[in-house]
Amino acid sequence: MDVGAVKLHLIEELLKVDDAALLTELELVFAKNRLEGVTKKSFVEISDSISLEEANELERIIEEGCEQINADDWK
Repeated sequence: MDVGAVKLHLIEELLKVDDAALLTELELVFAKNRLEGVTKKSFVEISDSISLEEANELERIIEEGCEQINADDWK
C-alpha cells in the first residue's frame, strides 16, 4: 500500500473515532512526531550571536530583575 493510500485509510478511520481519550493520544503521537527533529541548543552554541556588550546588558537586567520583590504580587 502506498503512502497516499495509507493516509486516506487513516483519515477514514479517524473520522469514525468518537472517543476523546483516543483522540488525545493521537494528538500526542502527532506532536511527538513534529518535535523529533527539534534539537536543544546550549547557550555556548548560540553565544556567538550576541556581542559582549549585549551579554553584559542581559546579565545586568537579569540581576536587577531578580533583586526586586513586590510584596503585593501574590494578592
